[in-house]
Amino acid sequence: MIYLGIDLGGTKISGALFHENNSVLIRETVLLEGREGSEVGELISEICKTLLLKGGVGDDVQKCIGVCVPGIAYSKTGNVWCPNIPGWENYPLRDEISSQIPNSRVTVESDRTAYILGEVSMGAAKGCNNAIFISVGTGIGAGILIDGRVLHGASDIVGATGWMALKPMYRKEWDACGCFESHASGTGIAMQAAIELRKLEKAGKRGYSLLQEKSPETVSSRDVFEAFEKGDAIAKKILDTAIEMWGMAAANMVSLFNPEMVIFGGGIFGPATRFIDNIYREAAKWAQPVAIKQCRFVATELPNDAGLYGAGAIAILSCMNNLNNKKT
Repeated sequence: MIYLGIDLGGTKISGALFHENNSVLIRETVLLEGREGSEVGELISEICKTLLLKGGVGDDVQKCIGVCVPGIAYSKTGNVWCPNIPGWENYPLRDEISSQIPNSRVTVESDRTAYILGEVSMGAAKGCNNAIFISVGTGIGAGILIDGRVLHGASDIVGATGWMALKPMYRKEWDACGCFESHASGTGIAMQAAIELRKLEKAGKRGYSLLQEKSPETVSSRDVFEAFEKGDAIAKKILDTAIEMWGMAAANMVSLFNPEMVIFGGGIFGPATRFIDNIYREAAKWAQPVAIKQCRFVATELPNDAGLYGAGAIAILSCMNNLNNKKT
């Protein structure tokens, strides 16, 4: 049996052939370069073919392929919704790959599912049966492993944590990506910075914040972290709110799911890794007291590869489940 993992990101596709212990044998990365719709699906199939060719794998060999996508993967159909890829509102990715790769069993999962499986197989959550991966990048999502199984829900949308309600009163501008995400994702941190800059502009305050070197339209989360490092009060206010919300969200998940570990990853953790102890202290105020004392908060051990290792784990697990089903 041959195992392939494919990690589809916002700008690139990474793929690998895996050993059955989920270690990488051969690896490939290709840039998307503006591809859309079926072009992306075809590129994924081409990466699979390249890996198989380099590995000397023939068409007659059985293959299990795991694919990680930045969106929703519908388990019943194998179709995907990926808002950052034009033409992928209900794209038949599983059928596309299966039609191009002979003797293949293809399983497509959301990136948040892949992240937690990557950490369990090769990262911070090795040996855990109950763990949560909170991914904070452009958006916010969570992969949730309970009693050794990843949760999916009625329509495979479990973990859309950006929509957590953490701050009354409700505001219309939260419709697009949720209350939590509007404050504590990379996009949300930039949004809050833009709001603060407009307030300063309206009040006629100049030279009050380092962030005023940027316009509300161009300020980024990176600018906020850099200003924070230099002691900027506005940046501190924005990140204090983010820390509070990361802590409250984690507390809710600890109380609901009783995990052994909460892992923080994604592009923001990065620079926000320094705040994990602060996030834990915030969570401890809100969470069920016994559950939070039994839970550790840690940074990802696979900052660039959780999705790829997760895709490999998905391939291996899908093969094992298929074999077990045949035995029963």
